Amino acid sequence: MNAARCTFIFALLAASTLVAAGYGARFGLWDFRLGFQLLRWSEFAGLAVAALALVVLVIPKWRKGRVLLLAAALVVGIAVAWFPWQWTQNARAVPPINDITTDTENPPAFVALVAARTGISVPTVYPGAATALQQKRGYPDLKPLDLPLPPPDAFARALAAAKDMRWEIAATDAAAGRIEATATTPWFGFHDDIVIRVTPAPAGSRVDMRSVSRIGRSDLGTNAKRIRAFLEKLAHA
Repeated sequence: MNAARCTFIFALLAASTLVAAGYGARFGLWDFRLGFQLLRWSEFAGLAVAALALVVLVIPKWRKGRVLLLAAALVVGIAVAWFPWQWTQNARAVPPINDITTDTENPPAFVALVAARTGISVPTVYPGAATALQQKRGYPDLKPLDLPLPPPDAFARALAAAKDMRWEIAATDAAAGRIEATATTPWFGFHDDIVIRVTPAPAGSRVDMRSVSRIGRSDLGTNAKRIRAFLEKLAHA
């Protein structure tokens, strides 16, 4: 087997490792910690593949008739290395917290999902002032959504939007204005729990939301993105 073909096979193996890192954890083939380790290894593998492709490209007898194959290997190697690197950079750019809410002074409380989170390292009780301060610094844009609708109508719209987000609805309480649900991330399959609270407001209704991870110390910004996406959807429903 020639050097170009070997390089391309290595590129495919590196890409497979990257993809499998998350899906293997999601489908229970290994623990998410091993998934993170595979993610780290895939970055190094991608760099190695890109370097190898460049070396083979500069040697005429090795690259002869295999330029496109080597170029493909180079692109794959760079892409495989870039993704986990970018993931790490994004993680460092957000606060190391995993409990995000639009109301840090009076966060929506879990009721139905308390039992489901028994034994989970991240508690249902809001962590307090330190987390609130980090959230305000990292996500100053997060705030409640005011809707010009009476609470029953706002609740119905919020429930419809939650279903459209493909969350697993755990409980609804129209009288209390509370919706509880669980979201599953598409790659690693992490479960994050959500509580939405609809209360009366002078202009109609106020919608608050809280999104909490079940594991880890940092959510890599996922919960804040989820809150933004839901409130944006709800505002334009």
